Amino acid sequence: MNNSKVNRIKDKAFNYFGIFCTLIGLVILAFFIGNIFYDGITRIDWDFLTALPSRKAEKAGILTAWVGSIWIVVFTFLIVVPLGIAAGIYLEEYGKKSKLSELLEVNISNLAGVPSVIYGLLGLEIFVRVLGMGNSILAGSFTLALLVLPIVIVSSREALKAVPKSIRLASFALGSSKWQTIWHQVLPASFGGILTGVILAISRAVGETAPLIVIGALAYVPFTPSSPMDEFTVLPIQIFNWISRPQHEFTVNAAAAIIVLLIITFTMNGIAVYFRNKWQKKINW
Repeated sequence: MNNSKVNRIKDKAFNYFGIFCTLIGLVILAFFIGNIFYDGITRIDWDFLTALPSRKAEKAGILTAWVGSIWIVVFTFLIVVPLGIAAGIYLEEYGKKSKLSELLEVNISNLAGVPSVIYGLLGLEIFVRVLGMGNSILAGSFTLALLVLPIVIVSSREALKAVPKSIRLASFALGSSKWQTIWHQVLPASFGGILTGVILAISRAVGETAPLIVIGALAYVPFTPSSPMDEFTVLPIQIFNWISRPQHEFTVNAAAAIIVLLIITFTMNGIAVYFRNKWQKKINW
C-alpha cells in the first residue's frame, strides 16, 4: 500500500472521527438545553421579567438582572469596538515590522487565553480602586472590555489582512491617501470579518461572571440602575445565586433565567449577523 493511499485513509478516518465527535457534542448540548427548557419555560411570564429579586422563589424576578446585563453589554460594546478596530488598523496598516511589534502581537494573541478572573483582579485594582469608579456599571464595562479586546483586535487584523492588496494599489493609483484608502476601501471590504469578531467578543462578555464578581457586582440588587455609576447585577450572577440555593424552586428560576439569557444572546447575534450579511451583499453588489 503506497503512502498516498495510507494518507487518504487517515484523512477519512479523521473526518469520520470529527463528525462523530460533533454529533456527540450536539446531542449532549441538545439534552442540556432541552432539560433547561423543560424546567424553566413554564416559569417565564410577565411578572418574572418585571419583578425585583426576592427571598421567596415564587415572587422573585429578573428585572434588575436583565436590565443590568443590557447596560453592561451596551457600554462594553461602545468601549471595545472603537479601541479594538483602531488597534487592529494601526498594527496591520501602520505598524512597522520589528521585534517589538512581533512581541506585541504574540502577547495580544496570548491575552485572549488568560483566565477571566485575572481581568477581574486587574479591573478591581485599576477601575474600582485607582480610578474610583467603585462597583459600578462603568467599572464592569471597562473590565469586560479589557477581557474581550484581544478578540476584536485579532479578528480585525485578520479581516484587514484578507483584503486583496490590489484594492489598496488601485486606490493609491487613483490618488487616494493611505487613510482614504483604509476608510473608503479596506474597512468596507473587511467589515464582515470585523463584525464577526465583535459578535464573538460581545457573546463572551454577556455570559461572564467571575470578573464582575471580583470587582464587586452584587447578587441582590433591589433597584434597576439608572446611570453608569450605579451598582448592578447581571443575569449570570443571578443564575449563579439561584443555582447555589438548595430549594428546587430557585433551580426552576435559574433555568428560566438561562432561557432569557440565551434569548438575549441569540437576538444580539442575529441582529449582528443580519447587518453583516446585508453589508457583504452591498459590497459584493
